[in-house]
Amino acid sequence: MIARRHYSLTLRLALVFALLAFALLATLGVALYRELERELIRRDDAALISRVDQLRNLLNDSNTLELIKTKPELFQNMLGNRESVLSIAAPGQKPLLLVNPANIDLPTVSPVPKGHVLDLADVHHLPGVNGVPFATLAASIDSGDLGSLQVTSGRLMTERTAVLASYRLSVYILAGIAALVLALAGYLLVHRGLLPLRRLARHAQGIGVGNLAERLDSHGAPKELLPMIDAFNTMLERLAKGFTQLSQVSTDMAHELRTPINNLLGETQVALHQQRSVDSYQQLLASNVEELERLSRMLDNMLFLARTDPASALRQRQALSAADEVERIADYFEGLASDRGMRILVEGEGEIWAEPMLLRRALANLCANAIKYGAAHSDLRIEAIATTAGLKLRVSNHGETIAAEHLPRLFERFYRVDESRERSAHSNGLGLSIVATIMQLHNGRYSVSSQDGVTCFELFFPKREDA
Repeated sequence: MIARRHYSLTLRLALVFALLAFALLATLGVALYRELERELIRRDDAALISRVDQLRNLLNDSNTLELIKTKPELFQNMLGNRESVLSIAAPGQKPLLLVNPANIDLPTVSPVPKGHVLDLADVHHLPGVNGVPFATLAASIDSGDLGSLQVTSGRLMTERTAVLASYRLSVYILAGIAALVLALAGYLLVHRGLLPLRRLARHAQGIGVGNLAERLDSHGAPKELLPMIDAFNTMLERLAKGFTQLSQVSTDMAHELRTPINNLLGETQVALHQQRSVDSYQQLLASNVEELERLSRMLDNMLFLARTDPASALRQRQALSAADEVERIADYFEGLASDRGMRILVEGEGEIWAEPMLLRRALANLCANAIKYGAAHSDLRIEAIATTAGLKLRVSNHGETIAAEHLPRLFERFYRVDESRERSAHSNGLGLSIVATIMQLHNGRYSVSSQDGVTCFELFFPKREDA
């Protein structure tokens, strides 16, 4: 499997800053470049129009025409550079005057009619003459004796092209420099901005099994990190609680397993030290079976608590008839109750939103507990009470009143009110803990009360959310 590379967030953000800066500055530079290009073109076109207008005015004078014939070098001096072109000619005849120091191949353009006021739209732009943009303007004039003449003026935009190229290069260089500066500044700023995150990482790295009670300090942390800190601290609380519970369960299991194992080991060792009768061996095996059944029941209950999947329990909930469920439980425990002379009374109705097997196990544990510890020849009452928020199941029995200090701990694993109570294969201190786990899986509530010789366990199952 190829290991995935981890890239620096700081470096990536710095590169993003650089790219954004370059893109923004380059876009701004291109916009300014286009505006400058339009302005230079407009200026050059205006100069070309002004030149042609001047020539049109001059050529209306017969003296000017005579000067063209006798001293054409005067007009060459008027142009003053090698980029300008001027041609004055009658249609279809040799030019009276041709100024073309760069020997440019003059393109053929349509002349502007006589009397037409020249404007920028009359200028023709050619993309490249001798590799350089070229602008030209042609106009017809009436010269009197010589008849109609065509004046053609043009100019190579070498200077303008060089200026624009220099400006364009400057834009890219400045944008690149700005991008590098911003990348460096962004890297430093992000690196400094992530200092609280690195500090939190070091703090989190120092939290282990020995200091699960420690929490990340949100003092001085950026606002954006507060949700992460709160979530991490909440997770630490859950881990600490789970670790504490696991440690307690491990301790309780070791304590609970030690007694039956010691009993099995002691009785077996004593039996092996001397010859015994068949009846003695049978009694020993029966005692061992009882202890092994207790161990088996304890392990089954622990596996149930460990393997129960909350998501699966929530998905498998369904609407159940409360009357049917309590009747089912009453029928199941009728024989066991009659052995102790107890009578099971059921009443109530409604709908329970629960996972069937878990619901029945919770009720069975409560009923078994009530029959075992309830007073003989008394009533065991199972009630279903419908409310607007859900449904309550109440199991009450007559017997010894449980002291108030024991009530909050009855649902803890392996907890017993009377530690000297005889241990049996049917009691391992996990029945009420399983009830508590089942109610937690259903997002419900559980409670117990005991007064005047009546102990009452109550379970509340919330109503279906979309109901």
